[in-house]
Amino acid sequence: MKFSNLLIQWYLQNKRDLPWRGDTNPYTIWLSEIMLQQTRVAQGLPYFLRFTEAFPTVFDLAKASEQEVLKLWQGLGYYSRARNLHKTAQQIAVEYNGVFPTNYKDLLQLKGVGEYTAAAIASFSYNENVPVVDGNVYRVLSRYFGVTTDIASSGAKKEFTQLAAAVLPIGKANLFNQAIMEFGALQCVPKNPDCSQCIFNDSCLALQKKQVADLPVKSKKTKVTQRFFNYLIFRDEAEQTILQQRTSKGIWHNLYEFPLIETATALLDEEIIMQIEKQVFVPNKIVDIALSNSEAIVHKLSHQQLHIKFWNVKVSGRMLNGINWESAHKMPFPIVIFNFIAGL
Repeated sequence: MKFSNLLIQWYLQNKRDLPWRGDTNPYTIWLSEIMLQQTRVAQGLPYFLRFTEAFPTVFDLAKASEQEVLKLWQGLGYYSRARNLHKTAQQIAVEYNGVFPTNYKDLLQLKGVGEYTAAAIASFSYNENVPVVDGNVYRVLSRYFGVTTDIASSGAKKEFTQLAAAVLPIGKANLFNQAIMEFGALQCVPKNPDCSQCIFNDSCLALQKKQVADLPVKSKKTKVTQRFFNYLIFRDEAEQTILQQRTSKGIWHNLYEFPLIETATALLDEEIIMQIEKQVFVPNKIVDIALSNSEAIVHKLSHQQLHIKFWNVKVSGRMLNGINWESAHKMPFPIVIFNFIAGL
């Protein structure tokens, strides 16, 4: 098919030189695919290099502690990916003797491996003829073929997977899947693509119908929740502080943070101070309370917007569970807290 052949030719001439390209090792392909979910290549690349250096094999990753994995992942976001990565590595090491399943169907049996990741490993490592469908693929296919199906609708995934399978050349799954994803990342970008330089500018239906900016259709809008975090930076006479681990489900699970007072709405500083004075985190007497950042730091997540203030709370005596700052630096933190600590 002309579409597939042109796409592969474009890819061979324009592909980026990335460390997992040309490598059929399912371990490194799996690592890269998990890391690049909802993450730009430029952001994920240094993490990939650090991970492969620290954990060159799936056994090395399996033997690591979760805290080590989270610390190395720090700043990449969507931390459930790191926890699932670690659990999957342990499953492969123990149940599969360190050998990844060699086909799409069996890869789906791994924890944390869904249809997209299974298809990526199966096609990139074993050249199995299965289509890979991600955001880039949705965009390229919807524009080229003029598909107006809402990609957030229930039947969209099946429709686009079938379309991707129909244009997938037998025996070239490895090349084609990487080609269409790369084309979406570099050429057929979400906003203002340079269609004048596109290899499909004489056959793309979206371009012919002036619908490039309208495709793919995505009607579902994400509701953003506003949350208000007040972190208490306790310091005792030994210059120790207090940390706690987020054990509840939700954002930053198993990462460390300072004691937290969360409120449903933005409160006046005086109201927060009154709550701090009633705090139950340490029995020590409070000597002084001072706001570290007068303006709240706004930290944006996919479905949440956090308004964060840090309060310096000096207490008398020594705290029972105090930790020195050198030890604290080794803990895995949400990046917004890590950056705050780095600036102290």
